[in-house]
Order: sequence, then structure tokens, then C-alpha cells
Amino acid sequence: MKTMLLAAVILLGSGCAEVGSERWCENMEEKPKGDWSANDAADYAKHCIFD
Repeated sequence: MKTMLLAAVILLGSGCAEVGSERWCENMEEKPKGDWSANDAADYAKHCIFD
């Protein structure tokens, strides 16, 4: 049971990336633009395009 819980925590945590990191930019490029919030779009422009 502990193994399953640990695996779930690792899988859920692996999807998180710090805003502005290379991994975050890559994740945003794969995410449909219609699913972006206004903050997502602003952060993407600030950190991934103009950086």
C-alpha cells in the first residue's frame, strides 16, 4: 500500500515544473492554447519568448 501511495505522489509531482523553466516552457508548448489562462500566456511570453 505504501508503494502505491509513493508511486502516486511521484507521478503527480513529476508534472509540476517551475514557471519559466525550460521544462515548463516545453509543457506549455504542448498544452492547447485554449486551455491557457491569461497568467499562463503572460508568463509564457515573459519567460519563454522574450527571455
